[in-house]
Amino acid sequence: MGMNDTPAGERIHIGFFGRRNAGKSSLLNAVTGQELAVVSETEGTTTDPVYKAMELLPLGPVMLIDTPGFDDEGALGEQRVKKTRQVLEKTDIAVLAVDAAAGMTACDEELTALFKEREIPYIIVYNKADSEHNGGDLQVYRKVNENVQTKNEITDVIYTSAKTGFGIHELKEKLAAMRPEREERRLASDLVKPLDTVVLVVPIDSAAPKGRLILPQQQTIRDLLEAGAVTVVVRESELGQALAKCKEKPAFVITDSQAFEEVAAMVPADIPLTSFSILMARYKGFLDIAVEGVKAVDSLKNGDRVLIAEGCTHHRQCDDIGTVKIPRFLKKYTGKELVIETSSGTGFPEDLTSYALVIHCGGCMLNEREVLRRMRFAKKQGVPVTNYGIAIAQMKGILGRSIEHVHI
Repeated sequence: MGMNDTPAGERIHIGFFGRRNAGKSSLLNAVTGQELAVVSETEGTTTDPVYKAMELLPLGPVMLIDTPGFDDEGALGEQRVKKTRQVLEKTDIAVLAVDAAAGMTACDEELTALFKEREIPYIIVYNKADSEHNGGDLQVYRKVNENVQTKNEITDVIYTSAKTGFGIHELKEKLAAMRPEREERRLASDLVKPLDTVVLVVPIDSAAPKGRLILPQQQTIRDLLEAGAVTVVVRESELGQALAKCKEKPAFVITDSQAFEEVAAMVPADIPLTSFSILMARYKGFLDIAVEGVKAVDSLKNGDRVLIAEGCTHHRQCDDIGTVKIPRFLKKYTGKELVIETSSGTGFPEDLTSYALVIHCGGCMLNEREVLRRMRFAKKQGVPVTNYGIAIAQMKGILGRSIEHVHI
């Protein structure tokens, strides 16, 4: 991903669901005007969710997801259906593709029930409206689609033909009208004023990605530039000299959580200090939950299980923060023999009740819906949940200082 690309976590996620051979893939291809998904008359052609990030006018940046048939069978079929259920957890808008000739089935009804249960806005698309089984007369359905456009309201039914393009424009307009309303949040720009100096501490070590900054660092820099702040980026090894060169006291110092202890020792107490991870928790809307959950670190006992979860998958480095550093910090801070388990990507467990604590990453690669679902999922099961930055701040004795100025 380049500096100018919209991150996956910031895109509206649109999932295409339905039975095998209902036309999900054809519909997705018709909406995008590209051959993104493999189309075949053979049932079960889509075996894994297919993700495509693109600009879809008039919606803007979106993540389109083609899913396996929800009526798949057999051992492999069960695994595919499980993956489809996982896609539901990150879907902002659901498109239910129904074969117009077959009509709604029990499988389709189950999917709509899942949409409602998860409060996902959805639209039912009767595809293959040109099928000879329906007389092939698109005029029968044109009036319905016209009514959808005229009413300018969220209606849950529309007729299309991916083959002829009938109804595709109306579907795209409909999806645009279903854009989720979101509370506008900022990463850091609302914490400073124009021309304030903000120092960003970015360690460059063996675990840092070669030739690039990690996403929270990129996003924070962009957000501060938009606010007109003077942004200074340094390694922790040059931080002392950089602070000495500042003619005015910095309005904020933001550090990678891994360097929290070292940076806190160098930054005067009257300069606000926080981390990229804590800002990300604030941005994604779960800072309060994470601050409450971190209290569980102090009550961990021998034999307790701790889950360290990451929202993305990446190549593990020798000193990886999730699998190496945080377990090391936990052992040193608690003095307990803990059972540390890890998960990444979509592998977040459904049953968390065996864990005494969940420590999650900042969630920069996950959209807001999925991050909050994970947080609330843990809370509903009575399992404390926090994130990397807050956990590290707690274990380094600087939690109060690190959240004091971020308006929780």
